[in-house]
Amino acid sequence: MSLHPRRRGFRFQVAATLWMTAVWVLLWGDLSVANVLAGATVGVVVGRVFRMPSVDFHGRVHPLSLLYLAYRFVVDIVVASAQVAAQALIPGRVPHSAVVAVQLRSHSDLYLTLTAELCTLVPGSVIVEAHRITGMLYVHVLDVGTAGGIDAARQHVLDTESRVLRALASDAELAEAGLTRNPRGAGVPRGDRGVVR
Repeated sequence: MSLHPRRRGFRFQVAATLWMTAVWVLLWGDLSVANVLAGATVGVVVGRVFRMPSVDFHGRVHPLSLLYLAYRFVVDIVVASAQVAAQALIPGRVPHSAVVAVQLRSHSDLYLTLTAELCTLVPGSVIVEAHRITGMLYVHVLDVGTAGGIDAARQHVLDTESRVLRALASDAELAEAGLTRNPRGAGVPRGDRGVVR
């Protein structure tokens, strides 16, 4: 059962405004009443002036899988940050960068965007291009050696996508992507062996 478009639009606007307010406060690095009010004002203005296109979401949130997604994201950030810091501190070490093409399994704009954002937020990798029609992401990897090679870097993106799908996609979307939900419901996919950079 879907919500009336007007109600759904209002809920989305409130969620988007709260998200933009949080990002504003994080960017300024100061949690104060004035900063929160300024962020909320910017969020409302941006939401009114720049109308967001509708997003088709046919799945539902799976809390345990979402927690696992968040846990793995934090682990990836910590490990990758240490590796990038080590590269910066080791004199004479030249990283071997590469741009890796990754064909995603899902054809949803939402899951493509979430996968791209999560991969970009991990130090040492950034999405340089995304083709929404083909579902292809082009990822710049700072050092292929610390990523475990090109195939490992590609697998890391695919593992991130599988965690996003298991956390948010419907069973039909998972089947279309060739994945299954963990039958134990533990949120940790059996075949998920993500390479941490």
